[in-house]
Amino acid sequence: MADANTPGTGLTARLARTRFMTGAMIVVERGWPLVLPVLVVAALFLTVSWFGLFRLMPDWLRIATAVAFALGGLAALYPLRYLRRPATAEIDRRIERYNRLEHTPVTAQSDRVASGADPFAAALWREHQQRMAKRLGELDSDLPRTGVPERDPWGLRAAVALSMMVALAYSFGPHGGSMTDAFRQHMGFDAVPARIDAWVTPPRYTGRAPIFLTADGNRDADIFSVPEGSEIAVRVTGGSGEETLQFTAPDREPVTIDPAEPTTAGTASARARQFTSTLHADGAASLKDGEAELGNWLFSVIPDNPPEIRFSGEPARAVNGAMELTYEIEDDYGAASAKALIERADKAGRKARALYDAPEMPLTLPRARSDNKRAKTSRDLTEHPWAGAEVDLQLNVTDHSGQQGLSEKKTIRLPERTFANPLARAVIEQRRTLAMDAHDKPRVLDLLEAITLRPEDTIDNAAHYLGLMSIRSRLKMAEEDDELRDVVDLMWGVALGIENGSLSDAERRLRQAQEALRDALERGASDEEIEQLMAELREAMDQFLREFAERAMKNPQMSQQMPQNSQELRQNDLQRMLDQIEELAKSGARDKAQELLSQLEQMMNNLQMAQPQQGQDGQQSEMRERMDELGEIMRRQQEMMNETFQLDQMQRGQRQRGKNRGEQQQGRDGQNGQQGEQGEQGQGGMSPEEFAEALRRLQEGQGQLGGDLQELMDALNGMGIQPGEGFGEAGEAMGEAEGALGQGQGDRAVGEQGRALEALRRGAQDMMQQMQQAMQGENGGGEEGGRQRGADRDPLGRPRATTGPDFGDTVEVPDEIDVQRAREILEAIRRRLGNALSPQLEKDYLERLLEIK
Repeated sequence: MADANTPGTGLTARLARTRFMTGAMIVVERGWPLVLPVLVVAALFLTVSWFGLFRLMPDWLRIATAVAFALGGLAALYPLRYLRRPATAEIDRRIERYNRLEHTPVTAQSDRVASGADPFAAALWREHQQRMAKRLGELDSDLPRTGVPERDPWGLRAAVALSMMVALAYSFGPHGGSMTDAFRQHMGFDAVPARIDAWVTPPRYTGRAPIFLTADGNRDADIFSVPEGSEIAVRVTGGSGEETLQFTAPDREPVTIDPAEPTTAGTASARARQFTSTLHADGAASLKDGEAELGNWLFSVIPDNPPEIRFSGEPARAVNGAMELTYEIEDDYGAASAKALIERADKAGRKARALYDAPEMPLTLPRARSDNKRAKTSRDLTEHPWAGAEVDLQLNVTDHSGQQGLSEKKTIRLPERTFANPLARAVIEQRRTLAMDAHDKPRVLDLLEAITLRPEDTIDNAAHYLGLMSIRSRLKMAEEDDELRDVVDLMWGVALGIENGSLSDAERRLRQAQEALRDALERGASDEEIEQLMAELREAMDQFLREFAERAMKNPQMSQQMPQNSQELRQNDLQRMLDQIEELAKSGARDKAQELLSQLEQMMNNLQMAQPQQGQDGQQSEMRERMDELGEIMRRQQEMMNETFQLDQMQRGQRQRGKNRGEQQQGRDGQNGQQGEQGEQGQGGMSPEEFAEALRRLQEGQGQLGGDLQELMDALNGMGIQPGEGFGEAGEAMGEAEGALGQGQGDRAVGEQGRALEALRRGAQDMMQQMQQAMQGENGGGEEGGRQRGADRDPLGRPRATTGPDFGDTVEVPDEIDVQRAREILEAIRRRLGNALSPQLEKDYLERLLEIK
């Protein structure tokens, strides 16, 4: 039974727990502000250690930092001496204050009546305790209030804790530190000797390879010759980190070159510093570490002279009105761009209000690094409103370094389209007047009114009259320059409609196709895009020629007798040129493709319709038929030689693979050997039966080719042309090739076929000479003979396919074998570039090889 003078046992246990929790809370409340500085100092020490900063410090700084942390830790421990335990009365008062208890009921449970009190007082006190105990039903303890947020309002303690956790994660990496780094000595920075790499990179447009100054072969060089604008780079790995690079030019103060930001690769000993500068003058570069010289290089800078451009001929006008410029461009490393500068020549008088700027005319550049500095550009400016105006013409060229050169200035009249219709010519004249000076609008209106005053006498077509009235009405209402430009454009369209209907659309489409192809070649477009643009050009060419021929049939005055030394152009010539342009572009010879395209444009600009010659059609037709047969024989012989060569190479390769497989399978049983043979055939090889069948077909074809050559020789005898010795030698070589194919000797057969092809070329040359002499004899060797000589060759001066093959002494256009070889080289370069293990220097060199300039 409980004592009557004390509260119940349950109340006593609850009160004891509450007092313990409140006491612990008061201890935490008083101790946390005193312990926190110690934890902050420890956390900072661990952060510095785990980040590995002690490893990067010199010994004196490492020791000083460790001592500072030790003193800071001791100073943080000193306030702990003021920590004391709370008294019982303090705990009771905290409980009563937190639970809002009046008249101190918690304190009353532990108080006692003074000794010697009478029984009534003791009974009264017990009654008071029991009443107070009833108020202690549920007691809670308070949470600690440390006051740290008031002392650290910015929350810096959280930043210290976060830094420590990041440093802990970093310490597990390869560059992390440990807690013992502050108490150990580490290796200094200058323990690793400096490694020096120096090189000079010439500008990309020079096409020169970089020069490695520190290579073994260049260490004894006295002076290095480099182009102006080259970049020198010196990289120092390791060392003291105090290296400096200076460049000294003659009669000038040394210039210190600042290094780039150093890069690190693991530890401090592997750091690298790189110095970079551009060379513009002769001088010496010196690398020093204090007073010690680590390297010295002398340079002789090759100056980059400004480009030069000059006219090599007077500006000319093509048949279709295009302006043709011939000029020469000279530059050390090839020009970057060129253009023609056009300005008005009539600058006197009042200032004109021109509606259009001068026409722009970019110039074609000569082939890079070629001995031929001449170039020719043809641009059709007849649609420009300035066409027919007197202008000052000057050529401008710019090289890759931004230097410019100018030619002499010439005063010319811009070529304009020739309009045979007087009405169309009058509209074009007024168009130019309005475009050159908008102030002349009233004058143009007066002339238009005069033209349309009596339309029944001057205008036969009602559509033309309506077009002129539309021009007049819109010109009256036009006030702004944009409105006037619309009228100028309308006048051009009306003039074209009056002159020749829709032929201009075909010309415009052809010109756009040519421009698109030229742009694609200049920017190195893909083979798929080139093929698509070539298809568009062929279609535009066919449409232009078809409409040109229809126009010539309707207007016989367009057909003219061909002048002496002119060249006859046939449609198959154009198709062959287009095929060559496509093949050259796909094989990587973009410069030759652009040159051939420019020649095609020039021919189309000077295209005329020729009248057929009289009295020669029958003989020319027969000669042309014989030449066609010879060209077909040579083509078949070339294809047969290529096929024989490929078959022979395939057979040799298969024999070598079979030999290697036999060596690898020595010691195996017969069944495995049979499986290996079947696997060889299954991988794309040819069986002996298939080889024999292929050789038999080639032998039959070679025999048939020899028979066709004999029939051609008989036909030539019938025409009075004696076949030369070349045809006889070709027939003999064909017979030898046929025999070699029958005996399975592919290598010998290829040699005989090549000999036959060469003999055919000599025989064809002799045959053409006899034909020309025969034609000159019939025509008296006069104008017609000269015309025939011009007709025997295509517009590039090469023998026509219909009059014989090219003997290799005219234009250097790659044949099929050269094109195939070029493609194989390009594929090999691209595969090497795709190799991820190739060094960067090699990749840069291969990219320069692939660059089209």
